[in-house]
Amino acid sequence: MPIPRDIQIITAASILGLKPSGVETLASTLLSLGLQNRLHAQSPPIEVPTLNYLYTNRRDLQTNIINGEALRTFSIDLSLAMQGTDIDKKFLLVLGGDCSILIGIMHALKSKGDYGLFFLDAHADFYEPEKSTTGETADMDLAIVTGRGPELLTNISGAKPYVKDEDVVHIGQRDMLEAKKYNSQDIRTTNINCFDESFLHHSGVDVTIHEIERKIEKNKVDGFWIHFDTDVIDDDSNPAVDYRLPGGLSFQQCKDVLSSLRSRFPIIGMSVTIFNPSLDEDKSIARKLTTMLSEVIN
Repeated sequence: MPIPRDIQIITAASILGLKPSGVETLASTLLSLGLQNRLHAQSPPIEVPTLNYLYTNRRDLQTNIINGEALRTFSIDLSLAMQGTDIDKKFLLVLGGDCSILIGIMHALKSKGDYGLFFLDAHADFYEPEKSTTGETADMDLAIVTGRGPELLTNISGAKPYVKDEDVVHIGQRDMLEAKKYNSQDIRTTNINCFDESFLHHSGVDVTIHEIERKIEKNKVDGFWIHFDTDVIDDDSNPAVDYRLPGGLSFQQCKDVLSSLRSRFPIIGMSVTIFNPSLDEDKSIARKLTTMLSEVIN
């Protein structure tokens, strides 16, 4: 069982890696539903100021991404906020925003040691900038934190890569056909450990977690971070995301995976991204996410 630690919430409501569509209200929505109280978090949330006012959908001619300079600055600010916390005594919960917030998170962890990453996402997020149809860094955040992409984001303060391939476990991918259509580099040809949606549905949560343990049991890391992109949840249950895909994990399967990771591995924190409250008018999905997070983390 995890050692009880005070929970430090950090809000990182950036949309620089996506678009200003509503994901910037993820943190405020979950907090308004009492997430802090349900987590028994003693410290007030730390707010990382966004640079969302700098947003543009124009690609940089050199890097082929949008908002690269602003995203680098925001990532450094988020990293510094995390570095200022005591990860030995605090469990960090970073509420996005889009999933490009992972850049600042993993950069911060690299400054403190060698940490692994459990990455729950419907998408591989492994595009090369020139292959992305949008230039959005949310298409490529996992590629970037493993050292693939423009140095502007992959090598902040010379820390490339922020996490090694073999210390990453991707869970729940279901965009393989789409990624192939657009000629994305294939995550499955790397040393990243991949357990896609079909594996989890076929094998079940217990077998999947056992296989993850077997794959990474010899890895020498100081702990693990969980990145939870809510589009890993099945599209019928959670349509409140900007890029929808058929299929996915049920809320219960997702909760079981997160709870198993939390109980069996030294998890130091979690990020939550991509949920778009503007697509959840009655807040029913937000309430389910608030309940899930409080039950998983406590």
